[in-house]
Amino acid sequence: MSTAESRLPESPDPELDPDEGPDLILVVDDDQDIASFVEFNLKVHGFEVIRARDGQEALELLETHRPSLAVVDWMMPRMDGVELIQQLRAEPLTSALPVIMLTAKSMTVDKVFGLTTGADDYLVKPFDTAELLARVTTTLRRHKDAREVSPLTGLPGNARVRREIGDRMRSGGDYSVGYIDVDRFKSVNDVYGFDRGDEFIIALARSLQRASAQTGKPSIFLGHIGGDDFVFICHPDQVLPLTQRTVTDFEAAADRLYEPEDARRGYIEVPDRRGNKQKAALVTLSIGVAQATNDGRRFADPRVVIGVASEMKKVAKSQPGSYVAIDRRRSEAE
Repeated sequence: MSTAESRLPESPDPELDPDEGPDLILVVDDDQDIASFVEFNLKVHGFEVIRARDGQEALELLETHRPSLAVVDWMMPRMDGVELIQQLRAEPLTSALPVIMLTAKSMTVDKVFGLTTGADDYLVKPFDTAELLARVTTTLRRHKDAREVSPLTGLPGNARVRREIGDRMRSGGDYSVGYIDVDRFKSVNDVYGFDRGDEFIIALARSLQRASAQTGKPSIFLGHIGGDDFVFICHPDQVLPLTQRTVTDFEAAADRLYEPEDARRGYIEVPDRRGNKQKAALVTLSIGVAQATNDGRRFADPRVVIGVASEMKKVAKSQPGSYVAIDRRRSEAE
């Protein structure tokens, strides 16, 4: 594995730069006094709110709106809360929408029935503002945490990565952000198929986790931002031990995932569009690293840090074998 330093312009990575506004909450209740109470208190605490008087009207609103959560009354005319939830769960675009069931029914059997129909939580009338806000914020946080985790590797995704970088910025300490990419990963998918490709991705996740454990304290943050792209956030002194261990572990694991003949000869044969076979070397890792230090440079925006790491990854990809390119520029605060 080789390392290098470079001077490059910063450019935020667009894949990690979505704008996040306030959460939109759909309130569905035919009792206008209760609906107004819920709407008022949610708006006071920074949420946006849209209202529907029954399940049918809620479905119509969902054709043009994408709320983050729905607060749904059980007993309503035309379409009650249970039927609405069943229809939400049956539609791909709304199947994952978190729902809090709002009702006067307080018997355990009623709560169990409401939850088994697909509700995520239960709020019994009468309720106070504190309980309403606690259940809304808890349900939203639980849903967002689950949504941000890669189902393949179990590692957190883009939004969690940005928040972690923001936390490191606010702490004022030194930190590094590394962007990892698997070289020639497409050739693996082309020859062996996506299932085998997933095994390579899982292998890299496990190699990162083992390397992080071996590198020790302070704790290293790992993220999976999609496909074969991973991120780590650590102290600058941990970068080389972490990446060296990761490269050694992953390359050994990758050799075991290739067919024995391919691993032995050191390449795979990838058919081109005309059916001719082209040689593709075995996978390696390109790692770009951005660093924020008190005697170097500081950043004020997570997007700039990610942009620098992404640019350094491009430098690494221009070099043979597994390669780590570290940005060590000194500059004024971004």
